[in-house]
Amino acid sequence: QVRLMESGGGLVQAGESLTLSCTASGTTFRIQDMGWYRQPPGKQRELVATMTRGSTTTYADSVKGRFTISRDIMKNTVALQTNSLKPEDTAVYYCYAKVLNGNYWGQGTQVTVSS
Repeated sequence: QVRLMESGGGLVQAGESLTLSCTASGTTFRIQDMGWYRQPPGKQRELVATMTRGSTTTYADSVKGRFTISRDIMKNTVALQTNSLKPEDTAVYYCYAKVLNGNYWGQGTQVTVSS
């Protein structure tokens, strides 16, 4: 079992920044990829950014150049630096961990960007 705990969401104005953090606990040795998804109001959950154990990253086109994912495998943490936030970035952001036979999700942290 892997447990994920997010922190760092909040209310910001357009153009500002936030750092989201996530810490994994439990059977963390099983984790392959870690990253972030988000679910905007009234929409489906979508990929934001992920990183493999080998540090290969994947970003959604909508966040490239603005968001940066980082991961500390020894500390079982993953972070998302979000810059130049836009109102359309408003969503619940979920931490994600991929293991061999499935995925784990955090409870989510709300990010609201006002115009």
